[in-house]
Amino acid sequence: MAAQPRREAPPGRILDHPRGGPTILRIVLGTQLRRLREERGISREAAGEAIRGSHAKISRLELGRVGCKERDVADLLTLYEVWDPREREEYLALARQAGTPGWWQKYSDVMSPWFDRLIGLEEAASVIRMYEVQFVPGLLQTRDYAREVIRLGHPRDDKERSERRIRLRMERQAILEQPHAPRLWAVMDEAALRRPLGSRQVMRAQIEHLIEAAQRPNITLQIAPFTLGGLAAAGGPVTILRFSEPDLPDIVYLEQLTSSLYLEKREEVEGYLVVMDRLCARAEPPAQTVEFLEKLLSEY
Repeated sequence: MAAQPRREAPPGRILDHPRGGPTILRIVLGTQLRRLREERGISREAAGEAIRGSHAKISRLELGRVGCKERDVADLLTLYEVWDPREREEYLALARQAGTPGWWQKYSDVMSPWFDRLIGLEEAASVIRMYEVQFVPGLLQTRDYAREVIRLGHPRDDKERSERRIRLRMERQAILEQPHAPRLWAVMDEAALRRPLGSRQVMRAQIEHLIEAAQRPNITLQIAPFTLGGLAAAGGPVTILRFSEPDLPDIVYLEQLTSSLYLEKREEVEGYLVVMDRLCARAEPPAQTVEFLEKLLSEY
């Protein structure tokens, strides 16, 4: 079989990426292994046999849903005729780092099974766009406001579990303070700000926090006021994550009561991008957000 041209970007480049993390490394590794397989015209079934697995295992691996043992990666590289020692080592290094637990794994006892992927994606995103209907976005919640939200969602938690959920949420917010922090662009329905959670002091502190956040260079906040209609097209809260890494497509995250959806197909993602653009166009301009929040603060 004739040799196939290699991709311009080597697999090892992601290891030095400032927003690299195990979730993203798994996705990048899976994407590149899929490209190698397709370049060679090898089926998922044949690839699965090479690593003593099934085509379903290869599918999960290529989607970045699971980690991959170095032995499996080495066997796949041999099947895909990747002989260059340096290139093979880059793939193996990628597999090793992709298997490293993220910082959030220490909270696995209070974290939904699907939520760890979102945190990993947030860590690697260059832009996070979201629309919130009922609550202030988790990345912008104060500790006391988060406590009230968590109390609503997990009424049977004891104090210790509740506090662990709060700590997870607060640590998650640290991405907005990092040197290579993502840009956060959030649209909040006015209802999320009008609905009281906890005491007046809790709500005042939360609004004050939003005023401060709205003036930070990497955060854009917009309010969708009650005077606007037709916003139900969004169907509920939406998060869209965009990455500077060329191997990563935009991903839409939709959280439900007991599960979540991650949409990655281009046609699905483009539909939500259209909705998000429409929301941003119809909501109050970002330049008016602080004024809106200050007026709201005066009412508490």
